[in-house]
Amino acid sequence: MIRYNLRCERGHAFESWFQSSAAYEAQEKRRLVSCPACGSAKVERAIMAPQIVSKKGRDPAPAAPVAATEVTAPASTPLMMAQDRELRTKLKELRDHIVKNADNVGERFPNEARKMHYGDIEHRPIYGEASPEEARSLIDEGVEVSPLPILPDDRN
Repeated sequence: MIRYNLRCERGHAFESWFQSSAAYEAQEKRRLVSCPACGSAKVERAIMAPQIVSKKGRDPAPAAPVAATEVTAPASTPLMMAQDRELRTKLKELRDHIVKNADNVGERFPNEARKMHYGDIEHRPIYGEASPEEARSLIDEGVEVSPLPILPDDRN
C-alpha cells in the first residue's frame, strides 16, 4: 500500500491510500480520484516528505523537513474540520469492528493468512502483524490483505 498527499485544482489538500503507484495512475486516468471537499476530479500528487524506517525496527527515522515555501496547506475551514472528524470517527468504528469481530493472530498473521488462502485451514476473520515485505509477498501470492487504519490518536 502507498499513501499519497493529493491536491485538487482548487487547492484542497487531502491524502489517500492506493495498492500501488500504478493503481493510483490508473484510477487518476479514469477520473476515479476526486477531492473529498469539492468533488473535483482534477487531482495531482503533492510534494511529500518520505517516511524512512530505521534499521532498529519499526520506529520511523525523522523525515527531512520540507520548506514551507514548497508546500502551502490551505487554511482549515469548519467544513474541512467536520469532514476530518467524521472520517476519523468512521475509521475508528471500522477498526473497532475488526478488533471486536476478528482474531488477533499477532506475528502469525502471514502464515495464518496463507493457510486460509490455500485452504489448509477454515476461513475466519483475522488481523495481526506483517512487515511491508511480508505484506507484499502475500499480495503477490493473491492473498487479500489490508492494513488496519492507524489514526493520529493511536500514536500518542
